[in-house]
Amino acid sequence: MGKYDLLAKDIIKKVGGKDNIISLVHCVTRLRFQLKDESLADDEALKQTEGIITVMRSSGQYQVVIGNHVPQVFTDVCKIANISSEKESEKKKMSFREKSLDLISGIMMPAIGILCACGMLKGFNSILSYLGLYSNEDGIYILLNAIGDSIFYFFPVVIGYNTAKKIEMNPFLGLIIGAALCYPTINGVDVPLFGHVFNATYTSTLLPVILIVAVAKPLESFFNRIIPDMVKTFITPMLVLLISVPLGYVVIGPLANMLSNGISQAVLSVYKLSPIAAGFLVGGFWQVMIVFGVHIVLVVLCITNIISGTPDPILAFTTFVTFTTTGMVFAMWLKTKDKGLKQIALPAWISGFFGVTEPAIYGILLPRMKHFVLSCLCGAVAGAATAALGLKYHTMAGMGLFEIPALLDPAQPGVSLVRAVIAAGISLVIGFVVSFVTFKDEEPSQTKGEESESEKCKKEVIASPLTGKVKPLSQIEDAAFSNETIGKGVAITPSEGKVTAPFNGTVMMLFPTKHAIGLMSDQGCEVIIHIGMDTVRLDGKHFDAHVKEGDKVKKGDLLITFDKDAIEKEGYSLDTPVIVTNTNDYMDIIAMMEGGSTVRRGDDFIAIL
Repeated sequence: MGKYDLLAKDIIKKVGGKDNIISLVHCVTRLRFQLKDESLADDEALKQTEGIITVMRSSGQYQVVIGNHVPQVFTDVCKIANISSEKESEKKKMSFREKSLDLISGIMMPAIGILCACGMLKGFNSILSYLGLYSNEDGIYILLNAIGDSIFYFFPVVIGYNTAKKIEMNPFLGLIIGAALCYPTINGVDVPLFGHVFNATYTSTLLPVILIVAVAKPLESFFNRIIPDMVKTFITPMLVLLISVPLGYVVIGPLANMLSNGISQAVLSVYKLSPIAAGFLVGGFWQVMIVFGVHIVLVVLCITNIISGTPDPILAFTTFVTFTTTGMVFAMWLKTKDKGLKQIALPAWISGFFGVTEPAIYGILLPRMKHFVLSCLCGAVAGAATAALGLKYHTMAGMGLFEIPALLDPAQPGVSLVRAVIAAGISLVIGFVVSFVTFKDEEPSQTKGEESESEKCKKEVIASPLTGKVKPLSQIEDAAFSNETIGKGVAITPSEGKVTAPFNGTVMMLFPTKHAIGLMSDQGCEVIIHIGMDTVRLDGKHFDAHVKEGDKVKKGDLLITFDKDAIEKEGYSLDTPVIVTNTNDYMDIIAMMEGGSTVRRGDDFIAIL
C-alpha cells in the first residue's frame, strides 16, 4: 500500500470513478485529469478532503491541486485506477486552445522534474567550483557537468518518447527518432544527401522531434493496417523510421529550427524593448496564470531558449514572485490573532520558501481579494527588480530557494549569486511590509444592542451593474460561485451587453481577457463581476474595457461592453455572478430581488450589513 493510498482512492471516487478518467498527468503541484464527464466530479467534496488544496477546471483539464507531494499521489492514483500509457479511452471534446495546452502539458510535464534536477546539479557544481572546493578541470566537476548537461544535449530523445506516448503511438519509436537526431556524425557536419549537402544540429532542440513524431504517427497507423500481424512488430517501425527520419532531417527539422529560433527571437525582442517593463508585467500576471493553469506556456518558452544555449530572461522574472507571496503570508501569520488563520498560514509560508504557493494563493490570498491583488503588484515589483539586476535563467532548477542555481551565470557565478540574493531579499521584504501594513483581523462583533461607527459605515447598497434576469448563485453551474467559495452575492443573466459601476469606488483589478473586473467601493466593499462562465477561454474576444486598473469610477459609469449574441453563439453561458469577495467583513449579504425577477442597471441589488 502506497503512502497516499487512501487519498488516491478518495480522489478517484470523487472525480467520478476510474471509468470516468481518460488520462492523467501531473505538474509540480497538481494532478491534471482529462475526464469523460466533468459533471460527475464533486468539486466541493474534493476541496474538503484533507490533503487537497483546491480544484480547478482549466484548459480542458480537471486539475486537483495537491502540493509538493503530488508525484507520490500521482503514482498511487495511477496504480489504483490502472492508468497506463496503453489505456485506450474515448476522447473528450475540446477546443483547439484546450487541445494545444493539453498537448503541451502531456509532452512537457513528465520531463520537468528531471530537467530541474539536472539544472540544479549544474548550478551547485558551479557554486562549489566558484567556492574553490575543486576546479573546473577536476574529474568531479567534469562528471557532474556531464550529468547536468545530459538531458539538455539529449532532449530530443526524452521529448520524442513523451510525444509518442501522448499521441498514442509506440513510445520507443519516438525515442529512436529523437536518438537518431542526436547521432554525432550527422550533427553540425556536412552530410551529402539526395544530391545536396545538409548541415544541421538537432541536439538540444525541442520542436523538430515533436513535428517529426507527429508525422510518424499516421505512417505507423497506415503500416499497421496493411502489414500482416506476424511481421508488423518490426516491419512497421523499420518503415516508419526509414521515411520519417530522413524527411525530418532534410525538411521538417530545418523548418522547425527556423520556427523555434523565430519564436525565441520574438520573445527576446519584447524583452529588449524594456527589460524592466517586461519584468513588471510577467511578475505581475504570474500568479493569475497559475490560478488559470496556463503558466506552462512560459515554462515551454523558457526551455526552448535554454536548450538552444540562449539564457532566458522571461521565466527568471517569475522566480521571486513566490518570495513576495511568502513574505505576505508570513506577515499575516505574525500579525493575526485568528487561530484558524494561523494554522493555515504557518505551513503556507513554510512551503512558499520551496516554491509551493498554492496553499497561500487558494487558502489565504484569493479569499481576501484585496491581498491577492496586492500580492500581484508585489510580484510585479519582484519581476522588475529581477530584470534590473540582469538575472536570467541559464539552466532549469527547482522551485523557491532551489530555483536560485538556475540564475547563476557560468561566466560569473559569484556576481549572479549575490544579485539573486538581493532580488530575493527585495521580494521577501516588500511582500512582508505591504502585508504587515495592510492586513488586519476582522473586528470582533459588538455587544448585542450596540452599534459602533464602523458598523454603521459597513451598511451599503450595491446597485445592479447589468440589466437582465436575477438568478441565485446556487443555480450557477460553476461550483466556485454556487458554493460561495469566493464570496456571497447574486447572479444576473444579462439581456444587453453593458456593465456599469455598482457604486462609487476604484477599479482594483481588470483581467487581461476583460471578462471579469474587481472593484472596491469608497466604503471598502470589494466586488468582482464575472461575465459568463468559462468566458476566459475567449481570450478577450467580444469584450471591450472602458476603464483600467486604478481608475476612480462613479455609480453608473460604463465599465465593460460585450457582444452578447456572439458570445452565446460560441456556446458560452452569460450567467454573471456579482460577488462580494470580502464577505467575512460583514454581518450579512442580502439579495434585494428574488430569482427570476427583472433588474435594470442602477437598481438597488444587494444590501451589505
